[in-house]
Amino acid sequence: MESLSFDLSRATVRQLNQHLHGPANELADQHVEVFNPDGAHNLAVGINAPVKVTIHGHAGYYAAGMNKFADVTIEGSASTGAAENMMSGKVHIKGFASNSAGASAHGGLLVIDGDAGLRCGISLKGGDIVVGGSVGSFSGFMAQAGRMVVCGHAGDALGDSLYEAVIYVRGDIKSLGADAQIEPLLDADISALTQLLQDAGFKHDPHEFKRVASSRSLYHWNADAEQEY
Repeated sequence: MESLSFDLSRATVRQLNQHLHGPANELADQHVEVFNPDGAHNLAVGINAPVKVTIHGHAGYYAAGMNKFADVTIEGSASTGAAENMMSGKVHIKGFASNSAGASAHGGLLVIDGDAGLRCGISLKGGDIVVGGSVGSFSGFMAQAGRMVVCGHAGDALGDSLYEAVIYVRGDIKSLGADAQIEPLLDADISALTQLLQDAGFKHDPHEFKRVASSRSLYHWNADAEQEY
């Protein structure tokens, strides 16, 4: 594999991203290493090639956003919107992630070794998210499809207005959001958790998790309910 490095104390984020937006066949066998990121925003965004990227340090807003095919590793923490709108590939954050990690992800796998902030997985549309620590309030809000695995605890209003996505939580849940409920783990859930935990590099027992899914009471308008707007 060809190795190429960008030192952002000398190069610019634009130069990095312009390289990563090159022809997919040329990027396919490359390992691009990014040094001295110093929390810069928009690192490794919009990739559409099976390239490997390693960011040696902390990333700012929207790191690895709109990722497709690439394998991106952030060896520090990431700020708001990491891996938002991801289509495929893998993003691995070895530190912590701030608000809205994995927002609107359609596919791929996001792994966060530490905790994630508020609204992790908001409007999830088919991707998989595995969090080694805990997640903040309103995580999984309006998640439409996909799966979230939380190895720690979950804050308030978990899974509020959940659709077809499923959330697995190993620790305590401070409160469930509207229309979310805890359901029994099925054999299919155990199989899914086993694979997701393995892919993320965690060794927890899948039987220790709780399944959170939609009760589907919000799927249809109830004209007889006493509701105010």
